[in-house]
Amino acid sequence: MPAVELDGINNHICRDLSLSIHDGELLVLLGPTGAGKTTLLNVIAGLAAYRGRVLFDGHPVDAVPTRQRQAGYVPQTYCLFPHLTAAENIGFGLRAQGYKKELCEARVQELLALFCIESLADRYPLKGLSGGEQQRIALARALAPWPRVLLLDEPLNSLDLRTAKYLRLELRRLQQQLKITTVYVTHNQQDASEIGDRVALLNKGKLEQVGPYRKLFFSPHNQVVASFFGSHNIFFCRSCIPKASGLAEVELDGLSLVVPYEGRLIESIAISPWNIFLSAVPVPGPQVNRLKGCVLQIEVKSAFAWIVVQCFRERFVVALQKELWDESGLCKGDSAYLVLPLRWIYICAARKDPNEMRKH
Repeated sequence: MPAVELDGINNHICRDLSLSIHDGELLVLLGPTGAGKTTLLNVIAGLAAYRGRVLFDGHPVDAVPTRQRQAGYVPQTYCLFPHLTAAENIGFGLRAQGYKKELCEARVQELLALFCIESLADRYPLKGLSGGEQQRIALARALAPWPRVLLLDEPLNSLDLRTAKYLRLELRRLQQQLKITTVYVTHNQQDASEIGDRVALLNKGKLEQVGPYRKLFFSPHNQVVASFFGSHNIFFCRSCIPKASGLAEVELDGLSLVVPYEGRLIESIAISPWNIFLSAVPVPGPQVNRLKGCVLQIEVKSAFAWIVVQCFRERFVVALQKELWDESGLCKGDSAYLVLPLRWIYICAARKDPNEMRKH
């Protein structure tokens, strides 16, 4: 699969934008509405006019027609043909490109099996397919002609929360299995933190910062990035005690947490508000990074709720879809239970010799 290079892209939204997308990675284009995310996706696909250069594996494709760029595209609305069955939708691109009937049928069956949707082959989109099933069909259709690059425009935006969470993990699994270079557009930080190899933050057509999610969250390059991610849930570590198997126990202000350890003194830790699990009742399982606190503040913004929970002398900010918050039944002043998954805790380590740990 190719690496994709965007060199000095300019148009009605993009402003001298340059970006390298690595071979086989899943890059998330993140940003608010109107940032230019979909426009940039269309530039890669050849669907939007632009100045500058787009290169696949170092070869310019600016003069290559959209149809020949070999970019699989899944739009927000899926755009399935209502008069075609699921199998016919998947095979549409292959037939349009003149592949032989036998090859088309074999490829469709391969993709039906890959997505575990063989039972849906004869169903029609508007009558027999749920939103999640339509998403799988659209993704399979995009992959059918063996594209070199996969472009996804907010593919989970119209799905219910539970379906979106499941398909987020499934999409990541498939992308890693196929090793296809993928660009994923979203405004959702949870998508970015859970599935992206790297995140590129766009704002008003400008690339503000690109890197692993933890880098943007922990070390924003400028005020635009800092404002987008916020300064929530960054905690100074009062002490750090190395444990076995790449772990350490850190002491915050009145509570202890188990965190990843890389052999250097941990100065601070952070966790995204999107990656904290909140419950009205104690959560079963190993009592590691399980905290009890009190709901101090609730702010509902559009489809999301932001909750401040006091745990000992530290305050944690939790972001939840409003639907999940309503289901919790929690109110201001109630006791709440938090789970901080180890894999979503980011650490900021000092550049010191590990022996310095003995002094702390």
